[in-house]
Amino acid sequence: MTEILTPKVLVVGGGPGGYVAAIRAGQLGLDTVLVEADRLGGTCLIRGCIPSKALIHVAGLYEEVLAAGSTAGRFGIRASAPSLDFAETIVWKEGIVNRLSGGVAGLLRKAKVRVVKGWATFTDAKSCSVSGGDAEVLIRPEHVILANGSTSVELPFLPFGGAVIGSSEALSLPAVPKRLAVVGGGYIGLELGTAFAKMGAEVSIVEAQDRMLPLYDTELTDPVRRWLESHGVALHLGAKALGEVNGGLEIESAAGERMVLPAEKIVVTVGRRPLTEGWGLESMALSMNGRFVAVDDRCATSSTNVWAIGDLVGEPMLAHKASAQGEMVAEIIAGKKRRFDPAGIVAVCFTEPEIVSIGLTPDAVSERVETVTGQFPFQANGRALSMDAGAVGGFVRVIARKVDHRILGIQAVGKHVSEFAGEFGTLLEMGAVLEDVAGIIHAHPTLGEAIHESALKALGHAIHI
Repeated sequence: MTEILTPKVLVVGGGPGGYVAAIRAGQLGLDTVLVEADRLGGTCLIRGCIPSKALIHVAGLYEEVLAAGSTAGRFGIRASAPSLDFAETIVWKEGIVNRLSGGVAGLLRKAKVRVVKGWATFTDAKSCSVSGGDAEVLIRPEHVILANGSTSVELPFLPFGGAVIGSSEALSLPAVPKRLAVVGGGYIGLELGTAFAKMGAEVSIVEAQDRMLPLYDTELTDPVRRWLESHGVALHLGAKALGEVNGGLEIESAAGERMVLPAEKIVVTVGRRPLTEGWGLESMALSMNGRFVAVDDRCATSSTNVWAIGDLVGEPMLAHKASAQGEMVAEIIAGKKRRFDPAGIVAVCFTEPEIVSIGLTPDAVSERVETVTGQFPFQANGRALSMDAGAVGGFVRVIARKVDHRILGIQAVGKHVSEFAGEFGTLLEMGAVLEDVAGIIHAHPTLGEAIHESALKALGHAIHI
């Protein structure tokens, strides 16, 4: 017998946008149902952000142990016969994923959100049937929050299957491949390529554009490129992947030459697209913005009381953007006045070294706005030197409007700079000026002192350079 539910709020998708929306709605006393076909947590938690960072952490540790196991040792440390049991690594990684997914389930229960397992399909904007779970369920909510997420882009000449895999499959390989070809030089491809290179794979990266990480300026990406080159990662920029051949990937180089890159596995990481098929979008009469669902600054769609968030509504396709939108929509439904208008959304690339960026970069500064820039190298930072993080060319850079010193953008590249994301976001969102940063006492010895010094440099009186 089909169960019929009539909640105040239906959330479709249990990723970082959907489960946050559901939890916040439940906290606000709204009768809320969340539908998810997979494990709770979505792509980010189950097969994206979290598992990839776990493997990146293991890869970094293994690289350090290998260095200590060399004849010269490292910092006076010498280890003997280090080895990597990748199957055990995967078990550890899955343990983290399971723990966090279970934690999401607990938070939903605490917020009195009912979770319905199965695949949601809409017949109109307010009628949803759920199949594939324990029982058939029909849901007729007052409000719908679409948080369906995104999926990997598949290339027609490199269909997934066999040796050709996506990033999700790369995170669950039974062993480290001896040779790995990565198609796509964006942050996903470079993060995976870096991790597998550290774990002993012979890695080749193929990027159609003439530069890797094209969303970042070359000053930020040069330290990453130098690390890749120094660790034997082959970069094929301006090259085209042509297809799988026996034992490898055929490409056409920037010079027009065809060659085959030997590869046990070919990882395709050419981007993600919103998941708009298979759940009845065409039955909901929603306006589209290209491939994305069109929304206003409250994440409201063209259909009354239907909301959409996260990867479904456009770039940047980042988990923390989805979470912020989900929380906002729940509060709007509860009667609060909110709109989504952040000063900036910070982006982090967990390469070697890491990159973090928010706001304008030098390439994006308008000629009509006169700016001042302050850049401070980690070579002059005591904490960076004490943790062997000063020699990779890392720095912190702040860009401000010259007329009033309002900060327009902040970037950093270096070891552990992902931890700067919170301060960078706070400074931009609060409308900080250079004098604000200059007046904040940063603890010594920390990497964060470079943020302080970059502002001093922009003001013309850096202390340590």
